[in-house]
Amino acid sequence: MRRGRWVVAVGLALLLAGCGVEPSGPAAGGEAPTGVAPGVTLYLVDAHHQLQPQLRRTGRLGTVAEATSLLLTGPGDSALRTEIAPTAVTQVVVTTEPGVIQLMVPLTVHDFTPLGIDQLVCTALGVHVQAGGSRATRVRVRFTQPTPEADELRTCPLFG
Repeated sequence: MRRGRWVVAVGLALLLAGCGVEPSGPAAGGEAPTGVAPGVTLYLVDAHHQLQPQLRRTGRLGTVAEATSLLLTGPGDSALRTEIAPTAVTQVVVTTEPGVIQLMVPLTVHDFTPLGIDQLVCTALGVHVQAGGSRATRVRVRFTQPTPEADELRTCPLFG
C-alpha cells in the first residue's frame, strides 16, 4: 500500500513538472488607459493668445464627438475664449481609421482661426489619448465646404 502512494506522488509530481509552462517575468503591455475622469478637457484661448486646457465637469470622459460638440458650444462662463465662430449646430461627426480621426464639423473653414482649428484638434486628441489611444494619431478636419485645409493631417501643438 505504501508503494502505491509513492507511485501516485511521483506521477503527480511528474505531471505537474511537465506541463510545459516556464516561469517568466511580467509582460510589457504599454501605457495603461486613463479613461476614468471627472470630466472632459477642452482647449480654449487665454488673454495671451495661447491654448489652455480647461476641465469641464461632466462626470465622465465621454467620446471625441461629445467633447468636440461641447467645445462648439463656446467657453461658457470661463475667463478663456474661443477662436471658433458661434453656431447653433454643434454636432460633430467623428470617424476613425488606423492612425487618423476625422472630424466633420458644421462650419466652414472661415468660421475658425488657425488657433480655433488647434482648439478642435487638441480637444479631440486629448480625449483620444486619455481613453488609451495613441499619441501618434492625427486629425483631419472636414468643413461644410471643401477646402485644401481639409486634407491636412494635424496634431496638437501642445502635445509635441
